[in-house]
Amino acid sequence: MKFIIRLFPEISIKSKPVRNRLIRQVRQNLVNVCKHHGISVNAYAQWDKVVAIFDETITKDRAITELSRIPGIHSFMEVNEYPFTTLDSLFDEIKDVVGPSIENKTFAVRVKRKGQHEFNSQMAERVIGGKFKASFPNKGVCFDNPEVLIHIEIENQTAYLSGEKHLGIGGYPVGSQGEVFSLISGGFDSGVSTYDVLHRGCRVNYLFFNMGGTAHEIGVKQESYFLWDRFASSHRVRFVTIPFEPIVGQILERTHHGVRGVILKRMMMRVGSLVAKKFDAEALVTGESLGQVSSQTLRNLTHIDNVCDVLLLRPLVTADKQDIIDKSREIGTIGFAESMPEYCGVISDHPNVCPSASFVEEEEAKMDSDLVQKAFESMKVVDINDIPKDTTKLKTEVETVSELLSNEVVLDVRAPDDVEKAPLTVEGHEVITMPFYKTASDFHTLDQIKTYALYCDQGVMSLMQAKQLKEKGYHNVKVYRPSK
Repeated sequence: MKFIIRLFPEISIKSKPVRNRLIRQVRQNLVNVCKHHGISVNAYAQWDKVVAIFDETITKDRAITELSRIPGIHSFMEVNEYPFTTLDSLFDEIKDVVGPSIENKTFAVRVKRKGQHEFNSQMAERVIGGKFKASFPNKGVCFDNPEVLIHIEIENQTAYLSGEKHLGIGGYPVGSQGEVFSLISGGFDSGVSTYDVLHRGCRVNYLFFNMGGTAHEIGVKQESYFLWDRFASSHRVRFVTIPFEPIVGQILERTHHGVRGVILKRMMMRVGSLVAKKFDAEALVTGESLGQVSSQTLRNLTHIDNVCDVLLLRPLVTADKQDIIDKSREIGTIGFAESMPEYCGVISDHPNVCPSASFVEEEEAKMDSDLVQKAFESMKVVDINDIPKDTTKLKTEVETVSELLSNEVVLDVRAPDDVEKAPLTVEGHEVITMPFYKTASDFHTLDQIKTYALYCDQGVMSLMQAKQLKEKGYHNVKVYRPSK
């Protein structure tokens, strides 16, 4: 099974050295992807295309699927190869393959010729087209917009009949535009922004700031692996996890509520810059969109940029939310985003959309100066290919109840501001407040004879923290979700 692969048009207009380099990259990426998926392929580059010959054990649909997901490929066609002697013999070879497709339809024949022959391309089109018109019922030849286009290439003593044309995803081949770290959270924005930089040829590593426990981390790992496996498995990359609970805790405890979101992003950029430099990556990628939330106003984005020591890319900066959701549906990440908890550890009650730089820096100064370095030193790095083994580890199930037993204690894991605004009272039961960012570290101080039912407004943080506690060996926990 043979395919002729046409390259992304922007590649074709490059200078010869650049074009050759990109073509070689597409070829190598194709080989690597097929190797990753256990597919045998022989691929070689020509000046304006790549030829891929798949093993006969691979189905046509499987080959088409893989080719349609490789960045750098604009389109591709299956070709059948025939020995060429004369135009008459060529027609005899292909008539049974092509003839039925033109019945009761308009058609046209296009011929490209290379080598020494006694005819030119136009003559070949007239001869072969005339034979098809005379041999099969049809609606005639149509040059402008035929219902069926018969594409033939004749190269010396070999002829190639092209089949149906399939579209690729275009873009530049992965690895041709440098290495980056994408800040991924599992939502709509980060998944689409990651795809966008993959599509433009970047080798993407994944950077996750863990504020929601193991369950959230595993969900994000699964989405990251999906993006890599689907679009970028030609290159081995890293998934880096940064424990961020200590930073979140100090932001909530010490800083002004109006700039918490901005400070959180600034801390991420500081840590992310260190990670990028350690692994020689050239940029960080975020899913931020101008004005989508309070921390993404032009002024706040400037404050965030000011602390980043590497190039910061925002592919979605002018995108609308609905466009982002539509794109996530197209690339296949919408299922992850819809099921992923909307977790944000830092939410401002009355966010300041236009704070001064001095005010942001003043509030930041209230936090410990070594937080960034400690977070960086605590990072965990795994090879992206090892994620499937990682994601099977969390088998913890947590009971969720709407009614409490007489001896159970309610553990309110909401942020202090939320507790202050709406204190929780449960008749007949003790209520203990312990913010989610302290649950993992402080739970051991509680009376372990008692059973604790974790509570939060949406049930997301309580479930994550309960699972995390179960993994640590605490079995006296459940989730409390009162019926409304």
